[in-house]
Amino acid sequence: MSTVALSGRFDCALVYATHVHAGQVRKGAEIPYVAHTLAVAALVLEHGGREDEAIAALLHDAAEDQGGEERLADIRGRFGERVEMIVRACSDDLPALGEQKRGWRERKEAYLAHLEVVDESVLLVSAADKLHNARAILLDYGTVGEEIWDRFKVSRDETLWYYRRVSEILTKRLPGPLTRELADTVARLDELAAGPGVQ
Repeated sequence: MSTVALSGRFDCALVYATHVHAGQVRKGAEIPYVAHTLAVAALVLEHGGREDEAIAALLHDAAEDQGGEERLADIRGRFGERVEMIVRACSDDLPALGEQKRGWRERKEAYLAHLEVVDESVLLVSAADKLHNARAILLDYGTVGEEIWDRFKVSRDETLWYYRRVSEILTKRLPGPLTRELADTVARLDELAAGPGVQ
């Protein structure tokens, strides 16, 4: 595997992501949201990603959470069409600031269908994103147990359904260590949810 040289574009993207997500924290925690984008970028690089993919990983939630199409246009201007395409493809909705997202099920069904046709760069960033999220759920489950599901807009069963489907599609389309770990992590969440004391 060849070494990926990160340029000043990556430095700029890191600063940009820090500013875009300033004030945001992870669900149910006081962890700055940018910690998630950094972790996703690290996973992308650890699994063979190139600089554009690593930059897109840093910015993968920027348009979905912070400005929709206007944010995408800014990303395209700063970091290029390839990065903008990956960020767009990793977003399940693109509301303008102050607008509400579409309903959860509609967004997730559309995203799952989208994963069946997107290119490998999008699959890599998406897999890294979903793995980091699943890892965080599993880690916090050990601390708060079933209360973890109260952090989500939908039920435990719906959340697990979504992670299972994402994992199945990504494992099929991007086989390798990254998606194997995702599948293992989601399977562990399923086991915990089906354990003693769960109604």
